Amino acid sequence: MIDKLNIVKQRFDEVSDLIIQPGIISDQKRYVELNKEYKDLKKLVDKRTLYLEITNNIEEAEEILADGSDPEMSEMAKMQLEEAKDKLPGLEEEIKFLLIPKDPEDSKNVVVEIRAGTGGDEASIFAGDLFRMYTKFCESKGWKTNVIDLSEGTNGGYKEIQFEVTGEDVYGTLKFEAGVHRVQRVPQTETQGRVHTSAATVMVLPEAEDFDVHIEAKDVRIDYFCSSGPGGQSVNTTYSAVRLTHVPTGLVAQCQDQKSQHKNKEKAFKVLRSRLYDMELAKKQEEDAAKRNSQVSSGDRSAKIRTYNYSQGRVTDHRIGLTLYDLQNIIGGDIQRIIDELSMVENTEKLKEASETF
Repeated sequence: MIDKLNIVKQRFDEVSDLIIQPGIISDQKRYVELNKEYKDLKKLVDKRTLYLEITNNIEEAEEILADGSDPEMSEMAKMQLEEAKDKLPGLEEEIKFLLIPKDPEDSKNVVVEIRAGTGGDEASIFAGDLFRMYTKFCESKGWKTNVIDLSEGTNGGYKEIQFEVTGEDVYGTLKFEAGVHRVQRVPQTETQGRVHTSAATVMVLPEAEDFDVHIEAKDVRIDYFCSSGPGGQSVNTTYSAVRLTHVPTGLVAQCQDQKSQHKNKEKAFKVLRSRLYDMELAKKQEEDAAKRNSQVSSGDRSAKIRTYNYSQGRVTDHRIGLTLYDLQNIIGGDIQRIIDELSMVENTEKLKEASETF
């Protein structure tokens, strides 16, 4: 393990030197990549320092005990040895997980799309519930959310809503939320009191930079139309809303959130780039999942991943068979426990693959 950590330290020193070079600073793509690498490597370098400290303490204590000439020193060394040996296994596990290669997408910001599925008005209301759940969760993480486009439901909620999330390691956290979410409850629109099942689909697209996806201008059809959302006097009077169609793939992205046509166009291109990037990523995830029979990142965007049952107050994640009887807190934004469990399963799968190298 120390050999791997020494290689990490060597690379950390190289990156530390590189990110202050004028040639690197002027190359935006390279500078962003190296900054991300620096942050990831620093976590490991800090753990390496602690690992060396503990192993050195063990060596010193063993030497004192082997000498045995000073009873008081031997007693202190014995305590030091026990304390160090207690800490070492946990630290080694942490280091093993940190040494697992991170997905380069994990540090990206995201565009989240929530679409009402089967269930009519109740599905739209549920999509609204999911949107509030995610915005409260993002708020608790100190992340910023910003609505890009929405289509309201006839009885509340949303037929469809898109919003961007910016912060640290956003995709690495929210990627587990992609899939079909199902709700079982008595709808607000139901007078007979019967439990209905409705669904909404969540898509989590890693935000693509200009240099991740190149879009040819000739491949995009741009349409301008009057915004129908909030925006004051300019709504329905100026052609500020923008719809982009990527002709080769048929993908569509639109934005009418801003009063400025230019800003809407900029946001729509951001969504379009992210959708194109996500298409390629989905293929890769499917291949990776097939290789390791992954439970949590199958690449199948149509898979039912979670059920929210209101009458029983439970939430079940079907990928790992996790059931929590804490629906109100979860729908109120407390989804970190579910994400932690999913993350642990994925990391354990990766650790098995990498175990022969330790």
